[in-house]
Amino acid sequence: KCTHLRLACQTEPKPYYTSKLWWCGITLLGLGEAGNFTAYGFAPIALVAPLGCVSVIGSAFISVLFLKKTMRAADILGGTLTVTGTYLLVTFAPNVPQELTARQVQNYLVSWPFLVYSILEIIIFCILLYFYKRKAVKHIGVLLMMVALLASLTVIAVKAVASMITLSAEGKMQLTYPVFYIMIILMATSCAFQVKFLNQAMHLYEATAVVPLNFVFFTTSAIISGVIFYQEFQSATLLSMFMFLFGCLLSFLGVFVIARNKKEEHLQIPFIDCGHIPGQKLTGKIQPDSHSSRYGTLNNEDNSVKSQS
Repeated sequence: KCTHLRLACQTEPKPYYTSKLWWCGITLLGLGEAGNFTAYGFAPIALVAPLGCVSVIGSAFISVLFLKKTMRAADILGGTLTVTGTYLLVTFAPNVPQELTARQVQNYLVSWPFLVYSILEIIIFCILLYFYKRKAVKHIGVLLMMVALLASLTVIAVKAVASMITLSAEGKMQLTYPVFYIMIILMATSCAFQVKFLNQAMHLYEATAVVPLNFVFFTTSAIISGVIFYQEFQSATLLSMFMFLFGCLLSFLGVFVIARNKKEEHLQIPFIDCGHIPGQKLTGKIQPDSHSSRYGTLNNEDNSVKSQS
């Protein structure tokens, strides 16, 4: 973002990929994702997935330094809530063994809880996909629900792959098992379709609405998949489960507080409210979409309105 802002101020803007600063940012982003991938090999899914809220805090505060954004009271409040939730997450996360062999992953794949979960997930996804494709329902909830259902498969595959690579690096070779390559294919496929639906949501809706909702849906689906597939809360006490869920709730709330009303800071679109008047269909012709180049003008196809003018 910093690179794009700098290039926009130049009289002769150069392509962003020629900037060293942009490549530095991409490198840091790649290192962060590599660290996130590695974390699944050493910690439960129920802990790693909610800690994604740290990136939201980091973005809010780093933007003050690099993008010269104004620090709001909502940012401080949201950061405080998220940090508190993160502390509870780390403290009361499930304590389960993280060494997953290929044979254990195979047993988890054919366990009846995961088979039931998979069937339900496929049915729900097919229903949402039917409304998305056949009925042209592009509601943000439908799009992000499909992303979350795919994400649950992604985190299962990522943890299995990361764990098997970690064990192989320690000398316990796991890469010769077919399930390793099955998980890689599952991971790549689910990630690709996640990007498709998430990109559609970002295209149709404000990022301030997509980011917090996607974080909540993704985290919830990841925790559920970890509970069902890897049985991460099998030996947890009732108090630990309650405090962990309370930490998740605080993190969700903190993300929403940081993201809310941010669009008013940079998006001031003039809009004429015509109200409820006769001939309301005509207002669509006079006032097209504000993002269109024809905003405030008449549509070309409306010959009757032109003749009246």
